[in-house]
Amino acid sequence: MKYINLKNICLVFTVLFMVSCQDDFLDRPSQSDISTENFYQTKEDLRLATAALYGKPWAQWNNKTYIPFGDVMSGNIVVPYQGGDLVELNTFTLNGSNARLTTGWKALYIVIAHCNITIKAIENTKATINEADKNAAISEAKFIRAMAYYHLALLWGDVPIIVDNQKLITSPLVNRNLRTDVYRFITEDLIFAAKNLPLTDTPGRVTTWSAKGLLSKVYLTMAGLGQSGGTRNQQYLDLAKNTAKDVIQNSGLVLFHSYKDLFRTQFNDSSESLFSLQWTTGANWDEGNMLLTYSPSMDINPQKAGGYGGTLVSYDLYLAYAEKDSIRRKTNFMITGDHYPELNAAEGGYTATYPTMKKHIIGNEVDNNAPAMTFTSSILHTPLLRLADIYLVYAEAILGNNASTANADALQYFNMVRKRAGVDPVLELNMDVILKERRLEFACEGQYWFDLVRLSYFNPAKAISLISNQERRTFKYDSTTKLATPDDFIGVISPATVATFTLQLPSTEIIANRKLTEPSVPYYE
Repeated sequence: MKYINLKNICLVFTVLFMVSCQDDFLDRPSQSDISTENFYQTKEDLRLATAALYGKPWAQWNNKTYIPFGDVMSGNIVVPYQGGDLVELNTFTLNGSNARLTTGWKALYIVIAHCNITIKAIENTKATINEADKNAAISEAKFIRAMAYYHLALLWGDVPIIVDNQKLITSPLVNRNLRTDVYRFITEDLIFAAKNLPLTDTPGRVTTWSAKGLLSKVYLTMAGLGQSGGTRNQQYLDLAKNTAKDVIQNSGLVLFHSYKDLFRTQFNDSSESLFSLQWTTGANWDEGNMLLTYSPSMDINPQKAGGYGGTLVSYDLYLAYAEKDSIRRKTNFMITGDHYPELNAAEGGYTATYPTMKKHIIGNEVDNNAPAMTFTSSILHTPLLRLADIYLVYAEAILGNNASTANADALQYFNMVRKRAGVDPVLELNMDVILKERRLEFACEGQYWFDLVRLSYFNPAKAISLISNQERRTFKYDSTTKLATPDDFIGVISPATVATFTLQLPSTEIIANRKLTEPSVPYYE
């Protein structure tokens, strides 16, 4: 049986790290001359090394599980093909052999392996580079590692915390660590990063505000851990509120003026981007951003290739958008008759023929002034953390354990997100209003499932109710009558339980490491 486990990941990336860095640093000495003592000589060497963490290591996550985990499992998107793996995500019938499940686990540990090896290499360099520069580079890697572990914790709960991939070569059998310790580890990485990253940097690089933004979201998540009955830990709610407020008031960042243009390549790394995956042209299969394979038509893709069919929108997501919320709806997904002049602009644009995802579908190489762009290398940067997210985190943290709130600060920032979308402000917030707003704002950005998991921590009954009462099926839209008609269900949807919100461990990982089936152990003494 062929499988890729944590040991294999560490073996592969210990070797590939040196090879890939050699490719990037064309003026570096031969590989036989490289050691941990002379590999990094300058701040620029460090910057080149950490730049590599923003793209290719994330390729499998971006291409294979970003949308399936975040939007298919949550009921936003339906993909009734690809061997049943995606159908299983939509119907809650997946098991440990599901290919997307296995890929998601492997993909996140690939990112972590890259970060770990980068951190160790920087820590072991000679003291010829300014300590502040070293710490800033380490902080970039720690931020990105924290983002990967955050996804792991939300998906699988108790997972192994790996910080030294070299040790896995000789000791490949590892236990899972307690979920509470995984979150503590994430916060420690982010606190270090917030302290040592710069306040500003070149577009695309993470900063102190990126670390604090993610930290506020992690604190909000931790507020629900171990709680029940809809009540959260007030200490963590306060930490989430205060950290988010710091970002909002002191970062100097603002919401980008146009929701539609936020997802066009001309505006990559906009004023509200806190962390986006960075992509470039010319990447080979599964090395770059391949979300253009979800394009509904070859005609609007680079070189008229690779548009294998759009991901289908659920009837439930369609129903969530009010008619006035047309800017976000049309940016996030197409319905029959929608016209997009920016897609294949030279030939008059594109008119949608069925309901499908629009976000990430950016047109061809001419539309994006990128002659070398292919369908395997979209140059749209993938947003994993935006300022709008922090606005909504702030509002939710203020709501806290109250049934509702009319707090002026919470409403101000919540309604700034709505104003940008062209919809009316709300006068009062509750958990239903906030969850729905997050769904509308971040549709097709791989977020909604994680919002539901956060909810399940402290109010599992509500989380179960939300997904149990969805219309998790596709629909047809008649552009003449403006009527939407739901299709038949793609399969029997397994009844949701609290266990639904924690994924099974991949079978291949259990075969390779039986210790994963043992009780989880503390990471911290």
